[in-house]
Parts: sequence; C-alpha cells; structure tokens
Amino acid sequence: MRALLILLFWVSFVTEANEVTVKSPNKQLSLTFTDTNNIAQYRIDFEGKPVLGEGKLGFTFAEAAPMYRDFTVKEVSRNSVDNTWAQPWGEQTLIRDHHNELLVQFVSETDSQNTFLVRARVFDDGVGFRYEVPSQDKRVITRELTEFNFVDSHKATAYWIPAHGRERYEYLYRTTPLQEVYKAHTPFTVKYDNGVHVAIHEAALVDYAGMSLDKQELGRFSAALAPRHDGSLVHKNGPFTTPWRTVTIGDKATDLVNSYIALNLNEPNKLGDVSWIEPGKYVGIWWGMHIDDFTWGSGDKHGATTENTLRYMDFAAEHGFDGVLVEGWNIGWDGDWIANSELFSFTQSYPDFDLEKVTQYGKEKGVKLIGHHETSGGITNYEAQMEEGFALYQKVGVSQIKTGYVAHGQNLKVRDDNNLMRYEFTDSQRVVNHFIHNVKTAAKYQLSINTHESVKDTGLRRTYPNWISRESARGQEYNSGWAAPNPPEHIPMLAFTRMLAGPMDFTPGIFNFDYIRKNDGGVEWGKSNVMRPQTTIAKQLAQYVVLYSPIQMATDLPKNYEAKPDAFQFIKDVPTDWSESIALQGEVGDFIVMARKARAHKGYSADDWFVGAITDENAIDLTIPLDFLDKDKKYEAQIYVDGKDAHWETNPYALTIEHKKVTTTDTLSLHLAASGGAAVRFKALP
Repeated sequence: MRALLILLFWVSFVTEANEVTVKSPNKQLSLTFTDTNNIAQYRIDFEGKPVLGEGKLGFTFAEAAPMYRDFTVKEVSRNSVDNTWAQPWGEQTLIRDHHNELLVQFVSETDSQNTFLVRARVFDDGVGFRYEVPSQDKRVITRELTEFNFVDSHKATAYWIPAHGRERYEYLYRTTPLQEVYKAHTPFTVKYDNGVHVAIHEAALVDYAGMSLDKQELGRFSAALAPRHDGSLVHKNGPFTTPWRTVTIGDKATDLVNSYIALNLNEPNKLGDVSWIEPGKYVGIWWGMHIDDFTWGSGDKHGATTENTLRYMDFAAEHGFDGVLVEGWNIGWDGDWIANSELFSFTQSYPDFDLEKVTQYGKEKGVKLIGHHETSGGITNYEAQMEEGFALYQKVGVSQIKTGYVAHGQNLKVRDDNNLMRYEFTDSQRVVNHFIHNVKTAAKYQLSINTHESVKDTGLRRTYPNWISRESARGQEYNSGWAAPNPPEHIPMLAFTRMLAGPMDFTPGIFNFDYIRKNDGGVEWGKSNVMRPQTTIAKQLAQYVVLYSPIQMATDLPKNYEAKPDAFQFIKDVPTDWSESIALQGEVGDFIVMARKARAHKGYSADDWFVGAITDENAIDLTIPLDFLDKDKKYEAQIYVDGKDAHWETNPYALTIEHKKVTTTDTLSLHLAASGGAAVRFKALP
C-alpha cells in the first residue's frame, strides 16, 4: 500500500505541470512551454510529431540567484501578426511576416521577484524565442541554460563546423551522425531520416555573446556563449533581452533556404533614408596578392599602386563594374601585419598610392574606389581612428568599405581602462558590440560595411541596411594555393548552412585554375591536381546566383577575363539585387538549384530571371521545371553549362553556351559535371 501511495503521489506530481502552447498559423508547428518537474522548459512539435523534446530554459549568474529550477509558468499575452515589409535591397523585395506570438512568465516558487519572461513567435516554417529579464540589478551571466533536445538523435545527420577554434568560422563543414557533434557554430543544420530538416541559429545578436551549441548527451545540446577575455560571458546592467533563438523546420532542405525567420525577428531599419546604399559588382587588387603576383606590403611587387589602380578602373569602366577594391594602400602592411595590428593607419597612404588622384580618376570613369580597412583584430587601434578614417573616405567619394579582422586563435586585441591588452573571441559580447559600433558609425558618413573575419550574420542588415555583406565562412581565397582548396561539396554545403545566416562575400568568379605559386616548402605547383581549385568554370559562374550577396566581386585578374570573353559575359549580365529568390531543388552538401528574379536597378530588367545550379564531386542530370517564370512572358534562355567532357580535375574549362526560347510551361535539362555547374539568364523577350 505504501509503495502504491508513493507511486500515485509521483504520478500526481508529474501530471500537475503547467503547459502553455502556441501554434503556427497553419497549425502544423507547435511550441509548448512547461514547468515539468518545476524546471523551466519548452518543446517543439512539427506535423504532429516531436522534433525538439523538452529542453531547459534559464540562466545562472555570478552572484544572483539562478533562473531555471523551482519555477512555474503562466501565460501573459498572445498576438497574431500578418504583414508584409520591403527591403531596400536584398534577395527578396517583399517579405511576409506571418506568425503567432506568445509571451509567458516563469516565476520562482520561493522568490516572486526572481522571474523572467520568454517571448515566442511561431511561423509556419519555424520558431523564434527570446528571454526578457525585468531585473534592475547588475548581472554577470555565467551560463545560458537554453537546450536544444533533438528527439531520435540516432536517426539524424548533422552538418556543422567546430566552434571557438583558431580559424573562427573558416572551416570546412563536416557531415556526421548528430550524436558525434561536440561543439558547433550556428547555423547548425540537421537532417532526419524521414526527410525533416532543422536549422538552429539566432537573430538580432546585439549586446550579447554569440551562441554556439555544446553537446551534453546524445541529441541534447546547450547554448555555449562565447566568453569575454576574463572568462565571464555576458554583462548586463538592468533589464535586458537576449537575441532570438531560432529553429527553422521544413520537410525538405530547400525549405530552410526559403525561410526569412531571422529577418522577421530583427527590428526595422533604424538608419532612415538609405537610398545611398548601392548594391553592385566590383573588381579588385586582391586575388593577385593571394596567388603571389602582388604583395600587400610595400616594395617591388606592391599591388596597391596608383598606376595599378587606374588600370583596374579602366577595366571596370569598360565592362560596367561599379567599383575597384584596393587592399594594401595604407601604412601598416609591411612585416608581420597579422601580428602588428597597432601599426595600421587608416588615413596614411603608402607613397606610391595617391588616394585623391585615384578617386578623382574614378569619378571621371564612373567607378568608385572601394575602401579597405584591415585591423588584424586590433579593435582598440581601429576604434581610435575609425571616425577619422571614415571622414577621409567620405571626403574623397568612397561609399563602401571592406573591413578585415585577421586574428588567428580568437585573439582580437582590446585595451582595457588600464591600457592592458586583452584578447577577445570574434563573437564575444565586447566584439559583437564593436561590429555594431562600426556599422552605426559608418552610417553617419554614408558608408556601407562588408566585414571579413566577422561574427556571423543574424539578420541585422534589416536594422542596419549599410551592413551590406560579410564573410564569416571559408571563402574563395582558400583556392589560391596557401591552403588546401575547397572541396567540391563546399558550395552546395554552404547553401544549406552558412547561407542561412545571410549574405556572404565569397568572392566568386576565378577563370584561371593553373596559376603557379610556391607552397611553403618552396615547391612550385600549378597544374597539380592536388592544389588546383576543385571547380569548373561553369560552377564559378553559377556561384553568382547560388551564393547571395548584394555586392559581388569578379575576383580574377582582368587578363583572365579578357581571355574568356564569352564566359565573362554572364558575370557582366548578372545583377546583385533581386525582387524574388527561390531555392528550387537541392540536398545538403550534394547539389543546389537557385532561381532569382532581377530587381530594376542600374539598367537591369525587372523581367529577367537567373538560375544557378551547382553539384559536388558527383556529376548530376537535372530536370528543372520553369514554372517560376512569369506566366505571360516569353524568354531567351542563355545557358552556360559544363561542356560534354568537363570535369574539375581533367577538363575544368569545358563550357557550352547555348540559347533557346522558353516559357513557364517548359522544363530545362542540364548535365552538371563533377564539381560542376550551370548558370542561366532568362532574358524576357518583347
């Protein structure tokens, strides 16, 4: 009898948990908050089945009482939203924000003042939730307890890169069973055996540390916040909100790409009139440094000279490019520039680079100089010169800046109030705040920022539209010979992982794969299959459609484009600003087919569509229905596809170009070679 009473008491205790649920507008996705076992928790179901099981919510602090155990949940409010807003530039002009919102409060059973709220928004394609902590006290967060508890983790595959490592986000993605992941950056993509895809990320990362995922057990991961230099995570003074934790869910891989949850969870534009922000295409004195034709530092091979820049501007003007990026123009590049961050000046040119002459020549040619600020991770040194450097650029007519933070080993350098050098992670709270400070300051001078070696994108381009692009992944530079080249699966992997975060300045479009460079051992390579970029020329063209960025670089040397004018025509024709984007087909790491419709901008026709298709090391035959095309129009399909015998290893330059008339009722059949691709312009006919 006593055992029975204990069992009945235990059952009563478990079933008395409070639950509050909110469903998506289409009722297929539900988010439930619960206080099972008096612990703050949540779970997510999709199409009637659990996807994320119960996972903790809450915090621990350096001194204040923890927030998670002995808490009860209650509903505070609900709301439903269905509206559409417009991006000033982007992959999609109009974005629908359709969600149901729920605000709940978790209250300590022993201290009614110890409380926190969670605001959740549930869309048809996923969930976003954030903490809202009303306390007036100073808080030092030592752990954010948010968990992501994948059910049936033995039936899931993960696509991920390691977090908090030497190379920031610049790693090759790994494909492993979910249970073999240890600590991973977000976006973090998971595929279940039944075809359901899930991506974990965050939105609106402001005054907080970036979140990675740390394995706890089997399919359970907890939020791992990037530490500050002293090991603490986040410092808050008074009430605070966190970034949104996002869970995107779909029946297939392309559903993840076609989601705009992160943008919808960010605040609207705070900059006012942003008509001065200009998407476009550029060339640059950059690839030559990577393949050892030029140097960043001064000397006989210095790339950033007045003469060289004027020559690039002539090329840009002739072929319709908006700008010329010049790296290495300013004092600080000599010697070990990665280590010597405090030597960089952001206003003083090398003697062989005349900033005023270059920018004036560009005005006459209709080509702007794209500025460059490499910091080598010297945050304090850059912040001390930022306003002066921006004012100089505005004075001479620069409107875009590429910034760089090359600092291996998570060693971004910040001096404290006692002038002691401290070392920070790329996504620590201090550095996250620096990036936003950089973008907001740039806006005062009508400058757009393209950040390299940056914290990941979390949709802040909606709030600060001058944050026009960023790198935050392993880009084209790894194909230049100083590292193992990107493997064939890299682009179709990025499409379903890194690109879920936002625009990437990948720097596509190399046309010569046989350049000669000496490796670290002094051995020349060029036509070596080991070090050759693992791509066909058609795949390089397709990247302009597949990898979205409102600014795209034609990366290679001008002479290599002049040698292949037929292929170069596609780069000249493809826009960078779109009215509509649709991921048509694809599987993570295998292949991707992307369609985008041009936005009327700088002479591009708003009636034209473009398609990019890319595959991994396996050749593939694609059949693409053209039902995305406008139904009342006829088109000329200008097709750039791998040639009959193309192969990245043996015949990467084989390219077939053909034209045919099509309508929305047709299909397009394409054969993509190993590590190949296809790029198509659908030119609307009168």
